[in-house]
Amino acid sequence: MPRPEVLERIKTAESEADEIVAEAEADRDERIEEARREAEEIRSDAEAEADEYEAERLAEAREEIEAEREELVEEGRAERKELVASAEENADEAVEYAISQFEEAVNAQT
Repeated sequence: MPRPEVLERIKTAESEADEIVAEAEADRDERIEEARREAEEIRSDAEAEADEYEAERLAEAREEIEAEREELVEEGRAERKELVASAEENADEAVEYAISQFEEAVNAQT
């Protein structure tokens, strides 16, 4: 083969090699970018999932707190009713005691 043809073939081979390297680099860059997009999507999905879980747990906690509060309020109302009933039962006795104490005090002065 004549020397100019050999040089031309070498240049062509080098040019093809440069194209292959450039394509490989572009493919690498594209794959890296795709991996970054996928990682961002995964992170975004995980964050949304975590936010949803947090909202659900918060709602559950609020419901539990409200149920416990309502239970305590009901217990307080029941206890109050019992105290009022007991006080009403003792009202006559308390009045009689107060009157007797008053009468004793008045009699003691006379």
